[in-house]
Amino acid sequence: MKLNTKLTLFNAISKLVIVVFFVLLLPLLINYISLGYTDGKLVEQKDKVLQIVKTLGIGNYITDGESYGSYTLLKEEYISLDEVPADEYLDTIMNERRIVEGDTIEYRILSHTFKADKKNYLLEVGKSASTLDDTTGPLQKIAFLVLVGMILLTIVADQVYSNYVLRPLRQIIKTRLNSSRFPYTGSYRKVRTSTADFQYLDISIHRMMETITNKFQKEREFISNASHELMTPISILQTKIENMFAEEDIADDLKVRLLEMQRILNRLKSITKTLLLISQIENEQFIKQDEVNLSEMLHDVQDEISIRLEQKEVTLTVNVPADVVMHKVNKFLLFNLLFNLVNNAIKYNVEGGSINITTHKNTSGLILNIADTGIGIGDDELPFIFDRFKKLKRALQQDSFGLGLPIVKSIADFHGITIEVTSQKGQGSTFILLIPAEVLK
Repeated sequence: MKLNTKLTLFNAISKLVIVVFFVLLLPLLINYISLGYTDGKLVEQKDKVLQIVKTLGIGNYITDGESYGSYTLLKEEYISLDEVPADEYLDTIMNERRIVEGDTIEYRILSHTFKADKKNYLLEVGKSASTLDDTTGPLQKIAFLVLVGMILLTIVADQVYSNYVLRPLRQIIKTRLNSSRFPYTGSYRKVRTSTADFQYLDISIHRMMETITNKFQKEREFISNASHELMTPISILQTKIENMFAEEDIADDLKVRLLEMQRILNRLKSITKTLLLISQIENEQFIKQDEVNLSEMLHDVQDEISIRLEQKEVTLTVNVPADVVMHKVNKFLLFNLLFNLVNNAIKYNVEGGSINITTHKNTSGLILNIADTGIGIGDDELPFIFDRFKKLKRALQQDSFGLGLPIVKSIADFHGITIEVTSQKGQGSTFILLIPAEVLK
C-alpha cells in the first residue's frame, strides 16, 4: 500500500472515530445548549417583568391577595405572580409539572422571589418542555450534517495536502531509483522540496548511488585490466610447454605432468577470456548494428553443437517462426547467449532427453522459451544462478566455473532482454527470454 494511501486511510479512520464519538455525545451537547439557551431566555423575561413591575407597580397585577397568571393560547409559555410568606426565598430554574385548565404540563420554570410594597412575591416564568424537544431534534440533524460535511471536506483537504507534501518523495523514487540506469552516470538535479527530510533523503540516495557506481566501475576496471594482464603470461607458459613437448629426450612421466599443466592453463585461459568478455559487455565496448534472423541463428547453434547432442542422445527441437528478425543487436553476443543456454540444457540433461525451443508473442514483444528435461535446479539455488563463480550443486562437471549464465545475463542486459527461469528438481528447467518489441521492429 502506498504511503499516501496509508496516510489518507489513517486520517479517514481517525475522523470516523471522532464522528462516532461526537454522534454519541451529540444529544447531550444539544440538550445542554438548548437548556442553556432556554434558561437565558427565561432570565431575560424575568428581568423584563421585574422592570415592568418596578415601573407600573405590583398593584397593576395583584390586588387583594389575588394571584396573577398568564399563558399563551397553546399553553407553551406562562407567567405567574403570587404573594408568598416573607421568609420564603427562591431563585431556581428547573423542570416542574403544572396543571393548566385541567392539563398537566411539564414546564421549564424559573422561580424568583422579590420584594414589592413591603411584601414578598414569587415570580414564575415557564416554558413548555415539549418545545425544547421540538428544537433539539432539528438541531441534532443540522449539527450532524455540518459535522459530516466538515469531515468529508477535511478528508479531501488531507488527500490534496498529502499529495502535495509527498510529491517530492515520489519524484525521488522515480528519478533516483526507478528511472535510473545502473551504473549511475546522470548529472545530479536537486529535487525541489521545502521538506528537510526529503532534501536529506535526496542527497543521501544520490551520494549512495555515486559511491556504488564508483565501486562498480573500479571492479569493472580491475576485471578488465587483470584479464588483459593474465593473458600474456598464460600464452607464454603455453608456448613454453608446447616447446618442451617438441624435445625428443623428454620422459613419459614429465609428459603426463606437462599435459596436466596444459589443461590447467587452458582452463585458466578460458576463465580469463570469459571475464574479459563480461567486462567488455558491461563497458559497452560492443556495437549493436546487426540484424539477426532468430530461427536461422538457432539452427546455426544446433549445427555447431550437434556433436554434443549426439554424444548424449539429446533431441533438440526448434519451433521458431522464420520471419522473426531482431534489429540493432550484436550477432556475436547473441550467438554466445543462445549457445550457452543450449549448451547448459545439454550439459544438465539426462541421457536421451530433449530440448524444446518455442516462441510466442505478447503485448511487450516476443517470449523465447528454452525448455529441457534435465536434472533441474533447486529452489534454494535458483536465485543465485546468474551470480559469478557461484558453484551450484548441479554443476558436476570439472570444467564448470559458474560463468556461463553470468555471460548470458550480461548479454541479455546489454540488449534490453529480460531473462527469467522456472525449474523443478528432477523434471527440467525453462529459460524464458523476454525480447522487447523495439528490438523486433
